[in-house]
Amino acid sequence: MNNVGHIGARLDRIPFSVFHYEIFGIISMSLLFTGFLSYSGNIVLAELVSNGWSNNYLNAAFTSALMAGYFIGSVAGGFIGDKLGRRKTFRINLLIVGISAMAASFSPDMYWLIIFRCLMGIGMGALIMVGYASFVEFIPANVRGKWSARLSFVGNWSPVISALIGAVVISYFSWRLMFLLGGVLMLIAWYFSAKYFIESPRWLEGKGRGEQAENNLRNIELRTEIKENIKLSHCERDNYYLENVRGSDSFWSLFKGSMLRRTLVAITVLVAMNISLYTITVWIPTIFVNSGIEVTKSIVMTSMIMLGAPAGVFFATLTIDKYPRKLFGSSLLIIIAVMGYYYSLQTSELKIIVCGLVMVFFLYMYVCFSSAVYIPELWPTHMRLRGSGLVNAVGRFVAVIAPYGVAMLLTDYGSKTVFVVLGAILILCAFLLLVFGIETRTVSLEKISQL
Repeated sequence: MNNVGHIGARLDRIPFSVFHYEIFGIISMSLLFTGFLSYSGNIVLAELVSNGWSNNYLNAAFTSALMAGYFIGSVAGGFIGDKLGRRKTFRINLLIVGISAMAASFSPDMYWLIIFRCLMGIGMGALIMVGYASFVEFIPANVRGKWSARLSFVGNWSPVISALIGAVVISYFSWRLMFLLGGVLMLIAWYFSAKYFIESPRWLEGKGRGEQAENNLRNIELRTEIKENIKLSHCERDNYYLENVRGSDSFWSLFKGSMLRRTLVAITVLVAMNISLYTITVWIPTIFVNSGIEVTKSIVMTSMIMLGAPAGVFFATLTIDKYPRKLFGSSLLIIIAVMGYYYSLQTSELKIIVCGLVMVFFLYMYVCFSSAVYIPELWPTHMRLRGSGLVNAVGRFVAVIAPYGVAMLLTDYGSKTVFVVLGAILILCAFLLLVFGIETRTVSLEKISQL
């Protein structure tokens, strides 16, 4: 039987089972280790300054090197992933990150550490994008949002874990051990990915490798029937699954026809995420200090507010498949805009903490929605990684320049103006998402590609 366009329908009718737990496990573990290495850098910098290894300018170069790496990795990983496959690209970047991190632990000076940090960033930028975008190709449409959100939930524990481990490792051993540990963890993930990260049958089908796609899918079906003690029903062909899976490989195809709309909507979604994320989370301690709150107290208050982050992502896992995607995302942006302004008006420390906690709660719901769920769903299989990689790179660029705009507004006009401008941008993005966005909730990836 000709299986072109039929693979997606068969994947969507498989109940969530041991195979899905395996692919979830290997990707979530890799994202957690990636986050550990990313946040470890922030912890290490303080130690490098105190022991004379670094200074403020070298710290800035270290941070910029990571952002530059993320940008390069997001774009390059997208093209490589669509060309060579999800599995190969994922595993290559696990190696890049693992080897670079281990090399960083033996750096002879700060300049070599900055170079290895950039290489880590290239691998991590690609790995994060490939992980989220590949995951949606395996998960049934009716639970895709929930499990993509759970992937984000696991990854968002990395700041807490890196802070706890860093407090012990740096205090009693050496900062080098943080990178060595992260590198070893990435190589462990690389080892297990050989078994648990199979190539996407959807991608194989799109590349004309129907026999391999059929073998991979049949293995999933047989394992599911054995483990769940069920007999999978016959899957009737659905015209929506007859996607033109061998579409254009041109970069410029992202800016033509219906793809242009998706590209612009995706950029809008991620611009809103990065502006709000880096305005709120990065500048909260500074805003506290500028408001006259003592530094130590500002750190404690910030830590209490940031408890809203894991809570928000967890709540997103429970609700994201219950509401239309466009309504869900745009509503969160409006709530964040309103809460941001209300937060800027508070003077009582208790009210500042409560309002900040609620604001961060909704902010991280939106972070989960945008990066883990909505963006990977938007693209046809043959350009999913290129599309995700491009818009993530644009988002990274916004993350680099946004702090300068915030600094200018904060210096010249105060924190209230910062949140007024932020709110106006978020409301505009919410409007664009609601009007021009594509609805993807519980819809097959093949049907989404034709909307």
